[in-house]
Amino acid sequence: MTAATTEAPEAPIEAPKPFTVTLNVRRYSPETDTEPYWQAFDVEMYPTDRILDALHRIKWDQDGSLAFRRSCAHGICGSDAMRINGRNRLACKTLVKDLDISKPIYVEAIKGLPLEKDLIVDMEPFFEAFREVQPFLQTTSKPEKGKERFQSIADRERFDDTTKCILCAACTTSCPVFWTDGQYFGPAAIVNAHRFIFDSRDEDAKVRLDILNDREGVWRCRTTFNCTEACPRGIQVTKAIAEVKQAMLKGRV
Repeated sequence: MTAATTEAPEAPIEAPKPFTVTLNVRRYSPETDTEPYWQAFDVEMYPTDRILDALHRIKWDQDGSLAFRRSCAHGICGSDAMRINGRNRLACKTLVKDLDISKPIYVEAIKGLPLEKDLIVDMEPFFEAFREVQPFLQTTSKPEKGKERFQSIADRERFDDTTKCILCAACTTSCPVFWTDGQYFGPAAIVNAHRFIFDSRDEDAKVRLDILNDREGVWRCRTTFNCTEACPRGIQVTKAIAEVKQAMLKGRV
């Protein structure tokens, strides 16, 4: 007979412990303030909490007047884009554990758009540029009744990357040219033009190329790559802008 063996019980997994994080939020209320100012909040957080969670705790437990946008909270709607430690990010996708919590975390509104209150900006100039590039399918041909327009896998892949845009404005408001030139279309508008310029089913690529050939169009891009680094969807924004430039130089898509 062999002696029965017993395995040592596994050590219990300790639950993560909360810690205190200081958030410096840039506040502004048009009713009471002439200039924005920084306000510090101490918030109890867990490593896997998000900056959006911290903002919720401030608003719900400390200061109900804090204003910010958010909707889906899952990185799809793009409404909670803001500057976190000097970089454009989505608050719902930025984990506390990925930041240096030995120092205060700085949170402010995205730059280059009119500030309305706290972390909220007026998005209308951004959407105006978006609408101006005609970001919708334009074609006079009609598919067979009950059928879709045919497109090969290769043709679809040609513009697949730029279909991922969620219009958060993180790329456009990270652009130094956009900060200083309110007439510049900005990266997001060019990305959404790219999506249709290179769509084989669309018939108005030339119209969009003419729009972007304006002095405030793609030629204002200085290729700093800020936009690509800021995109929460991983779109190769600078590459898309370069492809639009090449299409203009060649006179064809």
